[in-house]
Amino acid sequence: MKTLRNIIGIHLSLLIVCCIIYTLVIWGIGQIFPSAANGYPVEKNGKIVGYKNIGQKFTLDKYFWGRPSSVDYNAASSGASNYGPSNPEYLKIVGARIDSFLVHNPGIKRSDIPAEMVTSSGSGLDPDISPKAALIQVPRVARAREISEDLLRDLIENNTERPFLGLFGPEKVNVLMLNLDLDRAAEK
Repeated sequence: MKTLRNIIGIHLSLLIVCCIIYTLVIWGIGQIFPSAANGYPVEKNGKIVGYKNIGQKFTLDKYFWGRPSSVDYNAASSGASNYGPSNPEYLKIVGARIDSFLVHNPGIKRSDIPAEMVTSSGSGLDPDISPKAALIQVPRVARAREISEDLLRDLIENNTERPFLGLFGPEKVNVLMLNLDLDRAAEK
């Protein structure tokens, strides 16, 4: 009986700590840093054009494209497709994305396409791509905008976020921020 009482006491204590106290602490931190809790809005000319931590849909050739989204970039219903990598329907979707990428990026070999450009992330809202995924799009964007590929490579370099302390995480490029810099560069 004493053991059962101890077990119930531990479970109730953990329930209170993990479900109530932890939730209130995280909510409180969010209130201290409201811009971070509200999605890092990005403004252009006084209007919100997107959120730095939520993927945006770019389909025009004059912009860099981000990862595909299985939820059409809808933050209210984020999630993956739940298809396994050998699912025939999933393979058909990825095949169509590869074909579309090749049509818009002539001269690229199928084997050179980074997987992130044809597969969606777990949330369907990934705002970042690798520098390699950005660089492979340079010829298309340069042609569409009639600007120098060197300028685009410089923009990618300037928008590449390095790993934390040089160790933790991959190099990444935020697609929204890169495209906004691209628009600013094109206006000059």
